[in-house]
Amino acid sequence: MVYLVGAGPGDPGLITVRGLELLKRAEVVIYDYLAPKKLLKHVPRDAEMIYAGKKGGVKHTHTQEEINRMLVGRARAGKTVVRLKGGDPFIFGRGGEEVEELVAAGLPFEVVPGVTSATAAATFAGIPITHRRYTATVAFVTGHEDPTKPSSNIAWDKLATGVGTLVIYMGIKNLPAITANLIKHGRDPQTPVAVVRWASTPEQRTVVGTLATITEVVREAHITPPALVVVGDVVSLRDTINWFEKRALFGKKVLVTRTREQASELVHRLEELGADCLECATIAIRPPESMAVVDRELDRLDRYDWVLFTSINAVGCFFERLLKKGLDARALHNARVAVVGKATAESLAGFGIRADLLPEEFTGDGLAASLVNLGVAEKKILIPRAEVARETLPQALTQAGAEVMVAPVYRNVVPVDSDEGTGPTALRQALTQGKIDVVTFTSSSTVSNFIKMLAPAGPDELKELLAGVAVAAIGPITARTAVRHGLAVDIQPERFTIPEMVDSIVAHFS
Repeated sequence: MVYLVGAGPGDPGLITVRGLELLKRAEVVIYDYLAPKKLLKHVPRDAEMIYAGKKGGVKHTHTQEEINRMLVGRARAGKTVVRLKGGDPFIFGRGGEEVEELVAAGLPFEVVPGVTSATAAATFAGIPITHRRYTATVAFVTGHEDPTKPSSNIAWDKLATGVGTLVIYMGIKNLPAITANLIKHGRDPQTPVAVVRWASTPEQRTVVGTLATITEVVREAHITPPALVVVGDVVSLRDTINWFEKRALFGKKVLVTRTREQASELVHRLEELGADCLECATIAIRPPESMAVVDRELDRLDRYDWVLFTSINAVGCFFERLLKKGLDARALHNARVAVVGKATAESLAGFGIRADLLPEEFTGDGLAASLVNLGVAEKKILIPRAEVARETLPQALTQAGAEVMVAPVYRNVVPVDSDEGTGPTALRQALTQGKIDVVTFTSSSTVSNFIKMLAPAGPDELKELLAGVAVAAIGPITARTAVRHGLAVDIQPERFTIPEMVDSIVAHFS
């Protein structure tokens, strides 16, 4: 079975529910240059991924004939194939030709429409392509015709004055000929024109001119494909409606160093503000060298007065082991539970347990102070945590008279290069190429592992790699670790939460 899926214009959130559902169960994905790469993280890890991008001026990775053969071959082998195409498969997407091949081969197929780039580019540039005060007609036109052809297949004489708004795909190369044709056939040279590049993504750029000037405007702004051209009086509404490009972090490139499992809230909040997030986890979670200690303590949880969780990793790994032993949250019925911060409390709530204690200050020190104030003398306290972590919490509690047991439930390791393009090589490349505006650290481990992955030759190279890059640390402990490694911290929220960290990043760039 082959599914032709429209991926939308660039923002991965614009794929349809049906399209996303199919990606999640694909066995083979053949994807285009304009299909958002972030969608590929939804594909099963064991699926075959084939890049079939076509890019103007660059040799294609596969010819159309090769793509057709791959579709037919994989489908005949019994695979569930998703053909992921930018925009909509049936609007200048050659989807019709690929379906014809499938029909000829007698293979079943389905076509899932996508948000086409024409409407998305206009919308994200703040241009309603129809408007009752301006026009009730719109036409989608390809601008990819060979300008040396003796005659055009496009009726420019009719389009010039017969349609209110023209949206022209792939028209940058032929823009001089397109504007000349429209003017020649009667369109006012002062008609507003917008050119939108990489629509709906943080890389979006929009320039505005008139039919008489837009070619020069595009040349001076160095606008290159992929871009769409919008011609019509509705372009003048951009001054009022432009919304996307005014977001607080529009176009800012943010390096997120949390694990993929933990990064979603931070990434979501940043992207909602227009940021372009590069997820490059500096932590990979692995089981500890031995489970002997935690297994022993799980068998005698009844003896503990308190169980403390200092990260969502600790919560997840602790309960994973608990469930594996055939136990569940009821095993904690005799103990009170404390957490270091809101995110950890929310993670704990996912296992059906409400935290009994959440400190005012979301740090290990804050947690220790809160417990000591309650009185912990002779109390038995279990701390499931990373194999290597700061000792200030168990030390403070021990000094206050508690009997503390630390049980490693996971260990942090430095990630290696992955097939998904993350890891030390990608990290160094992004910084070397100046693709990062701010790097975010949400724990001391993310800082330490960041330095290990980057492996600078010395302080001078570290300074060079981070030139012009703002450093954001979620709290004072993380900030101190950053400083200890030679980083200057530019952004630090007053309260140590993800929302306040994002607010501080916005304030920094305001």
